[in-house]
Amino acid sequence: MKVVTVNRRARHDYEILETFEAGLELRGSEVKSLRAGQANLKDSYVQIRDGEAWLIGAHIAPYSFAREGGHDPERTRKLLLHRREIDRIAGKIAERGLTAVPLRIYFDHGLAKLEIGLAKGKAQYDKRRALREKEQKREMERAMRHRGRR
Repeated sequence: MKVVTVNRRARHDYEILETFEAGLELRGSEVKSLRAGQANLKDSYVQIRDGEAWLIGAHIAPYSFAREGGHDPERTRKLLLHRREIDRIAGKIAERGLTAVPLRIYFDHGLAKLEIGLAKGKAQYDKRRALREKEQKREMERAMRHRGRR
């Protein structure tokens, strides 16, 4: 499994409750660009419309060797999910006020996949607490490593 890009901001801004794996409907130049690692999930989101899932706002850079300019980097891309997965995501978004957030794009057995997370937004104080805990954990690991060198 080769990871192309990770939406690090999503884990900071949201509490991820459940994840799904979706295929991406892509054009040839988009696949080439993804293989070169030219993608960004910042400010992107997943929307359910007319019983279909769509990835909106993801940036896949144009492939430099593509004919006739390649593709539109910001175009809306269809996500390939099973019907019951789409219904489940749509139900949880409507019922509990959750958000569907793209977490990462990766290749699995040669196919481009998107990991989607059903997420609940974090409050500002939760974000500060998470950063403080992360820093404390890092300090403890550093101290343990340093202690072992003596």
